Amino acid sequence: MSTFEYPFNESVRTWLRLEHLLARLAELVRRDSVIDHHYALATLFEVMDVTSRADLKLELLQDLERQRQTLASYRGNPAISEAALDRAIRRIDLAHQRLGQTSGKAGQALTANDFLMSVRSRIGIPGGTCAFDLPAYAAWQSETADTRRGDLQRWLSTLEPLALACGVALDLLRESGLRQTQLARGGHLQQSLPSGRNFQLARVHLPDELGMVPELSGNRLMLVVRLMRADSDCRLRGVVEDVALEVSLCA
Repeated sequence: MSTFEYPFNESVRTWLRLEHLLARLAELVRRDSVIDHHYALATLFEVMDVTSRADLKLELLQDLERQRQTLASYRGNPAISEAALDRAIRRIDLAHQRLGQTSGKAGQALTANDFLMSVRSRIGIPGGTCAFDLPAYAAWQSETADTRRGDLQRWLSTLEPLALACGVALDLLRESGLRQTQLARGGHLQQSLPSGRNFQLARVHLPDELGMVPELSGNRLMLVVRLMRADSDCRLRGVVEDVALEVSLCA
């Protein structure tokens, strides 16, 4: 079963992009080759671009507090495990505290690193990181894999509070959705969203054996799903058969 997500607002869109980049960065840092660590740095700069939004930190803190208040309202409910509730609230509190203790925008400390900024200024230029352009970068690439990895992990550690908060916020958001089976007639589903709910994320779950991907669009009133399948040239074509799928709406 594959899951495809569609954010309904810019905040969640940014969180999903950040999650995607951090997962890629973690994978590249674990590897040993120079080329992998080069692309780890390129990904780190993408993360810095995403986190340059001045309101990102505040939005995450506000969402964590909202989720905490929602969970706290379940106290005393016999259908809710108090132990599980305590664990979830402690997790929120830790993420909120660590992010709140950081000063300035996430990743701001990295902008004071002359070495990183010199690489960042050249990495977007075709061939811009050649040894004759950036001898200091060539010297860094000649270090052992463990040395390079240590540097990457040290730079990445400045983003850990943001990564933790983003992960907790997305986990809680995803867990708020209830999976419901829907029928996409002729490969098309148009679902009206219940009024009075501020949905932030739609998740569509499709069996892998179908070989389909959903083209998603929507707003606060409606979600539209058009099912597609790739042809031999990897171009997506709309399907015309009826397809059962599962949809989660997350608030």
